[in-house]
Amino acid sequence: MKLTLGFSPCPNDTFIFDALVNRKIDTGDLAFDVVLEDVETLNQWALQGKLDFTKLSFPAFFKATDKYVLLDAGSALGKGVGPLLVCKQQATLPDVNRSRIAIPGYNTTANLLLSFAFPEAGNKVPYLFSTIEDTVLNEETTLGLIIHENRFTYQDKGLQKVMDLGEYWESKMNVPIPLGGIAGKRRHGKELLQRVSGLIHESLQYAFTRYPEVTGYVKAHSQTMSEQVMRQHINLYVNNYSLDLGADGKNAIRQLHKVFLTQQENKPETSRALFLEDE
Repeated sequence: MKLTLGFSPCPNDTFIFDALVNRKIDTGDLAFDVVLEDVETLNQWALQGKLDFTKLSFPAFFKATDKYVLLDAGSALGKGVGPLLVCKQQATLPDVNRSRIAIPGYNTTANLLLSFAFPEAGNKVPYLFSTIEDTVLNEETTLGLIIHENRFTYQDKGLQKVMDLGEYWESKMNVPIPLGGIAGKRRHGKELLQRVSGLIHESLQYAFTRYPEVTGYVKAHSQTMSEQVMRQHINLYVNNYSLDLGADGKNAIRQLHKVFLTQQENKPETSRALFLEDE
């Protein structure tokens, strides 16, 4: 059986999926047709139900629960992993609510956390996440909402932090920050979904046993990064929650779901189960 699988080319995802997609573990009769795209593209595709299994931001998942259910393995949650709001280095920080803000997509968790901290900030413009630093430096926008490896490079480029939105979330909610997860099509049934989740768990265990090795597969999709930045990225975004959400991880996602629902003008009439165990 061949299944479509989408994830980002960022080191945390390629690290997790390397052993799975390159057959370093036994996948039996399952094969995966892999597509690597930025997370907002994957979010849009999830709303369309395009892929069998996909990485996606949690707001996109919450909008697509009619089609997808969250797997136990492969997620990105943690403490100190949230998006940063940045501006050009200056003495006085800009007024967030009145500023033009570059965001990595409307369906990203970063955007949801921005709305959580600054509900009146409405002048948002979506950009590819890797271009946001430049939009601020070129003064296309006053502020930029950065994610992924950009949190390791923004200071070197002449940017300064306005707020760590992850720290704000943790201080208010006292739970880890849920960034993104791996979801599978509900129509595949619980048995196959659990099987694929188990393979992702096994793939990540394989990677962990060989870490801090950075494989050629990870490097091939992170050509502009140094190995040090690749490891920083992996260390920050891949952890025990990536192996298994556990009770704490699922509680954090439920809390984020509640926040998401309060921000929706048109709330869904029905809510499907978020997790496989609730199917």
